[in-house]
Amino acid sequence: MLVVSKFGGSSLANATQFAKVKKIIDNDSLRKVVVVSAIGKEDKTDNKITDLLYLLSAHIRYGVDGSHLWKQIYNRYNKVKTDLGLSLDLEKEFIEIKNKLRQFYDESYLVSRGEYLSAKLMSEYLDYEFVDASKLFAFDYHGKIDINKTNANINYYIKPHHKVVVPGFYGINPDGSIKLFSRGGSDVTGALLAAGLKASKYENFTDVDGILMADPKIINSPKQIKELNYDELRELSYMGASVIHEDTLFPVIEDNIPIHILNTNNPFGIGTIICKKANDQEQVITGITGKKNYHSLTIVKAKQADKLAIICDALNIFKRYNIIVEHMPTSIDSFSIVFEECPSDKLFAIISEIKGLENVIDVSIDNDIALVAIVGRNMVTKPGISGKIFGILGEANINIKMIAQGALELTIVIGVSNDHFNQTIKELYENLVK
Repeated sequence: MLVVSKFGGSSLANATQFAKVKKIIDNDSLRKVVVVSAIGKEDKTDNKITDLLYLLSAHIRYGVDGSHLWKQIYNRYNKVKTDLGLSLDLEKEFIEIKNKLRQFYDESYLVSRGEYLSAKLMSEYLDYEFVDASKLFAFDYHGKIDINKTNANINYYIKPHHKVVVPGFYGINPDGSIKLFSRGGSDVTGALLAAGLKASKYENFTDVDGILMADPKIINSPKQIKELNYDELRELSYMGASVIHEDTLFPVIEDNIPIHILNTNNPFGIGTIICKKANDQEQVITGITGKKNYHSLTIVKAKQADKLAIICDALNIFKRYNIIVEHMPTSIDSFSIVFEECPSDKLFAIISEIKGLENVIDVSIDNDIALVAIVGRNMVTKPGISGKIFGILGEANINIKMIAQGALELTIVIGVSNDHFNQTIKELYENLVK
């Protein structure tokens, strides 16, 4: 048996945080596979290494002197190395990075060095084997992970070793170049390893005690979610909750490997468990989240026209412009398409094309939409939740512009104006959760 443990940037911000990681790893002999992000912020005024690397990349691309950024990045890693008394030859590593970039400039390679160097330091500090992510995570020609090849690599490179450290966030393209995951992709790295190694658990260490029921910037001291299922996490992540990357789930779902969100600064806290079947039946609402700045395009058709044909034509226009449709409320002679904010040129082109469709007699746009999602697997057993939402917001004088609810009643999404976004979350939390 083994546990895969991933540590985010805040868990690696300095030597003190590295020491906390070591203490956590040493506390459980099953923690044999460790995934690390690039060094994060020490405080609010600091910069994440990944952000500095992207900024450095822009300097290089436009021929601007980036020596001050090279120095800043080097100093952050060197301070950790010095404070921990490690022997990694950082000067040699940086010379190698610069030489490779002189031969062929590759932003993905440069940015991936944040995780690479963190893993080099951590492997020496823990006395674990370093295994480069480029040997493990194979992408195909479509930019997707090749699961079969990746699992074969994981078994070949990791199984012979007892304990390993792997850098997160990147893998390798078919041509041998570095391919980055999307931001937050170190979460996915850990999940792929957990699935490939059939781990008993995937731990994701961050700087909070677990997933909260609402944004603490909006709600003062929101309750912590002790347990939720895979579907709830996907809904919460998609609609704005940002504790863990939503794609983290795909590798672990098939083998029902639980994900445990924990705090590096409070490792013995209960955290949040994410699993296939959550047993907690006490809390009706699992979480409330949302995002601002959506558009709602309302199309009115001629009364005798085929609504289905017009809907298909309109959706095909959105598809051609690669705009994702979030919701589509309908009535007998009209329907609305709700979608995230997009560039003005695309928006104007979409409206123009839809206005040109046969039997479309009116098109109007509402640019002031915020979506709030109420998520909870237990809502299905409690009738009247939607009614309560209408009542709560009605009493607060908040106008509901749209409402969408799936048949399983896992999620209820309501649309309000952007100005009412925070108040909506506060009213719903105070009346549905507390």
